Amino acid sequence: MVAVAFIGAGSTVFARGLVCDLLAFDDLRDELDLRLHDIDERRLATSETVALRLVQARGAAARVRATTDLDAALEGADYVVTMFQVGGYEPATVIDFDLPEGYGLQQTIADTVGIGGIMRGLRTVPALVEVAEAMKRRCPAAVLLNYANPMAINLWGLAEFCEVEVYGLCHSVPQTAAHLASDLGIVVEELDYVVAGINHMAFFLRLEHRGRDLYPELKRLYPDPADAPRRGEWGLPDAVRYEMLRRVGYFVTESSEHFAEYTPYFLRNHRPDLAERFQVPVREYIRRCKLQIAGWDELRGRLEDPSSSVEVPGSDEFAPRIIHSLETGTERTVYVNVRNDGLIENLPSECIVEVPATVSSEGLSPTAVGRLPAHLAALIRTNIAAQELTVEALKSGRRECVYHAAMLDPRTASELDLDQIWSLVDDLIEAHGDMIPEPLRRSCPGAGAP
Repeated sequence: MVAVAFIGAGSTVFARGLVCDLLAFDDLRDELDLRLHDIDERRLATSETVALRLVQARGAAARVRATTDLDAALEGADYVVTMFQVGGYEPATVIDFDLPEGYGLQQTIADTVGIGGIMRGLRTVPALVEVAEAMKRRCPAAVLLNYANPMAINLWGLAEFCEVEVYGLCHSVPQTAAHLASDLGIVVEELDYVVAGINHMAFFLRLEHRGRDLYPELKRLYPDPADAPRRGEWGLPDAVRYEMLRRVGYFVTESSEHFAEYTPYFLRNHRPDLAERFQVPVREYIRRCKLQIAGWDELRGRLEDPSSSVEVPGSDEFAPRIIHSLETGTERTVYVNVRNDGLIENLPSECIVEVPATVSSEGLSPTAVGRLPAHLAALIRTNIAAQELTVEALKSGRRECVYHAAMLDPRTASELDLDQIWSLVDDLIEAHGDMIPEPLRRSCPGAGAP
């Protein structure tokens, strides 16, 4: 059997897609031992029901087990997939948005960098370390596939605290490739591309179709970025990314609503015209969460209704493909987040980078991509600084490192002065309570301030 443990399986819709993709492999589905773990028993029960129905619909011999016991879920696992959000929508995410807004600092998603990403990293790294330590006891040879954000902070922190074979996975690269193919009128399977950078700030370094460079055509598509198409299930405009294409010459992987808060260019309190011009949806993640929560009871009812269909389109996530390749030897190219160690020459060796990788029965081999264009590397390093200092805060237990992380974050620094940054960090740590590691809570508020 191939044992796969899903940690955070109460994220039913995401878990459903991964399970469905695994069951789609005829040479794997009868060998699967699926372990579902979550601390929310009600959501976990729904995910178990859905997984069992998917197995039945496929006529597969896969096993499904659900448990709130982490050690039991990990016992003898071959693969561990982490996809949890520490603190959930309430109280953690609401705190991450509402407190900064009281200081005049607006955010869109708050899960990668910025003050929201910093706080989310402080909450999440310890939980990942707990999983990794349990893996040492229960499944020391297992591969950890992480989806939990903030990806770069989480994996960097994990590397500092625990030795485990881990790959960070994100759907930004294939989704953006599909968007670009649609914009250019090309079948996505015919695109030839190489992407590299950090998670949510990686760039298409090569974008070709049958040997033809597509960048000249792409740059001509939307002279006014406001005319760029709307994307995905949320129907959000893509003006920010097309504006960045105009300015830096390369297309970035993460969506416009995400990217707007990684730089100081698109959200400014004293320049409301910028957010209007580039159609930046402030508090977008809060809006999504409210819609999902409002529809959860109806969705759960449909998922648990034996008369309704549970079949879903393929999720196109990397985890099922990696597991299939490692088990069957099918060679594929995927994109992973791993410690740099020279994969990108002009980024720090300790940071977490997103690069292509080859996966087969021989294992997973990230590809060295050399040097990024200098201006792209410089832009990326503005985000790496906050990541590094967030990890240093976790290592040292010194609150001053959190102040410095926020101080160097491009978006935070564009709106707040130093007194405000120090005060906001103190307020956030107090509001998060025991979700933040005890040494940082114990550190004297305002430590390091003049």
